[in-house]
Amino acid sequence: MTAAPDDIKPILNRLRRAQGQLNGVIAAVESGAKCRDVVIQLAAVSSALDKAGFQIISTAMQKCLSDTEDTTDPITVEELEKLFLTLA
Repeated sequence: MTAAPDDIKPILNRLRRAQGQLNGVIAAVESGAKCRDVVIQLAAVSSALDKAGFQIISTAMQKCLSDTEDTTDPITVEELEKLFLTLA
């Protein structure tokens, strides 16, 4: 993914948060935590990943619409729509 560092930092923060939450889910399963607690943590991981995905697609859309679009590997509107719908 090629984007400005200011665009990548919040995405990486979300992914790292999801990684930490996933580690918490794994630890909870390994320790025999209550099902409800595991599912709540798993939902948090899923939400964090969805938000990161939407942020990545949003960044790609902004780049696609800007004058500084990457002409070596352009993304079509149809591809952006397909990517967006994979997260819906």
